[in-house]
Amino acid sequence: MSATPSQARLPLFPLNTVIFPGGQLPLRIFEQRYLGMVKQAIAESTPFGICAIREGAESGPPAVPYPVGTLVRVTDWDMPQTGILHIGTQAQERFVIRSTHTEPGGLLIGAVEAVSSEAATAVPEELELAVEILRHIIDEYGDTRFPAPHEFDNAVWVGYRLSEVLPLKLSIKQSLLEMNDSVTRLRILTEFLRKQTN
Repeated sequence: MSATPSQARLPLFPLNTVIFPGGQLPLRIFEQRYLGMVKQAIAESTPFGICAIREGAESGPPAVPYPVGTLVRVTDWDMPQTGILHIGTQAQERFVIRSTHTEPGGLLIGAVEAVSSEAATAVPEELELAVEILRHIIDEYGDTRFPAPHEFDNAVWVGYRLSEVLPLKLSIKQSLLEMNDSVTRLRILTEFLRKQTN
């Protein structure tokens, strides 16, 4: 990211999904504005931002994103056919959008500030259900979706991974992303899991 240390200029990719720090997201890129963005990210080893859509759609006119998103870097790429790029991304820290402008090609650029990372926190005993269920999910999916290292004793990591995979509304996932309290996040997720298992 460039610009001042406190505020950086970042290409934004609004999607109907929320990705959490440490997560991985495969993407299929075919719109010209995003092909250009990703090619530059690959060539220069620079990140871009993924943010959930508050208003609008993934294609067509630039969507209005939620104000908090996640920085991602391209980990691998392939072009199986001309004009379609398949990429893998790894999510890093969160950011907050302070302002946006749209480039002539339709790419949304944000002036963003990093959100400080949450410190690792032990999982409270009463929330161990969340860890058990995440272990089951990882056993089912295998290590491709959840590559090691697994941090089952860290409420931040457990909460992020569950937030990604559970069938929650986009607005709820967004609220969980914006939270800075890993135990509260895990408590909300555990409550959801208890309702599902009753």
